[in-house]
Amino acid sequence: MSLSQYYQQIRTEMARVIVGQEMVIEEIVVAFFSRGHVLLEGVPGTAKTLLAKTLAHLIDATFNRVQFTPDLMPSDILGTNVFDMQNARFHLRKGPIFTNILLGDEINRAPPKTQAALLEAMEERQVTIDGARYPLAEPFMVLATQNPVEYEGTYPLPEAQLDRFTFKVLVDYPPREVEREVLRRYHQGFDAHELEATGIRPILSPADLPALHAEITAVTVEEGIFDYIIRIIEASRRSRDLLMGGSPRASITLLQTAKTRAALHGRDFVTPDDVKTLAFPTLRHRIILRPEAEIEGLTPDDAIRRILAGIEAPR
Repeated sequence: MSLSQYYQQIRTEMARVIVGQEMVIEEIVVAFFSRGHVLLEGVPGTAKTLLAKTLAHLIDATFNRVQFTPDLMPSDILGTNVFDMQNARFHLRKGPIFTNILLGDEINRAPPKTQAALLEAMEERQVTIDGARYPLAEPFMVLATQNPVEYEGTYPLPEAQLDRFTFKVLVDYPPREVEREVLRRYHQGFDAHELEATGIRPILSPADLPALHAEITAVTVEEGIFDYIIRIIEASRRSRDLLMGGSPRASITLLQTAKTRAALHGRDFVTPDDVKTLAFPTLRHRIILRPEAEIEGLTPDDAIRRILAGIEAPR
C-alpha cells in the first residue's frame, strides 16, 4: 500500500477522535514520516495530548507522556542506573524517553539542563547515561507542547533546541461549528481516555516504515524547486523584519518535508505549493523578529508571508 493510501486511512480514523484540525494533523503526519519532531503551541484544552495519543495508536507505537515542571531532572526523562542488591550489579531503569512517541507537556516549564537532555535524543536518537550510550526505539518522535500566553515560571527554549524541531505547529481554538460537534460527541458518550471504544484501529506498524521512507526518497525534485527553497531561505536572512533568518538545516527540512507531503498526496514530484505550505511550520520557530517589527504587531507568520510574496514560484 502506498503512503497516500495510508494517509487517507489515518485521516479517516483520526476523524473518529479529532474534530477539525485538518492542517494540524497533516503537519504532524508529515513530520512523523520525515522522521522529525514537532513543537505544538496552543492554549490548554485544544486536544494536543489527544492528537499525540491517537497518532501513537494508529501506527501501533508505544506512547509515553512527561509533564515538564521546574523540578524535573534529566534522569526523570532518561532513566538511571539502580543497584540490584541480589545480583550485586547495576541495571538501567529506563525513563519515559524509551518509547516511540514521547509527549513532552509544557516543555518550557523545565529548566535548561532538563531541556538539554532531549537534544541528544532528538538529534542522535540515542541517550547517554553514566557514560554509556543507549539507542532509542525506531520510530522515535518528540511531540512537545507549550502554552503561548503563560510566561511566568517558564524557561524559553534556546535556539539550538528549537532548531531540532522539524515543525512548530500552531493549535488554535476551533471554529464554532467544530466546537459544537465536539460537544455533541461528548454528549453522546465520547471519552478521550477510552480510544479503543471509538473503534479506531492501527493502520500500520513500525515494520512498514522503511518501505514508506524509500517511497519518499524516490520523490522527484526539479532544479527549480531547489532554487525556490534557497531563495526563500536567503530572503529570510536579508529580511528587514528579522534579526535572524533560516539556517541550512531549515533548507534541508523544507526539502525533506516537501517530498513527504508530495508522497502523502499521491505525487512522485514536489510542487511549489508543497514548499509554500510547509514554509510556515518550518520557519516560524527558526526566525527571530526585530523588536521594531514586534512593536508593529508583526508575527513570524506575517514575516514569512511577506517573504513568499516577494519570490516568484517556479512554473
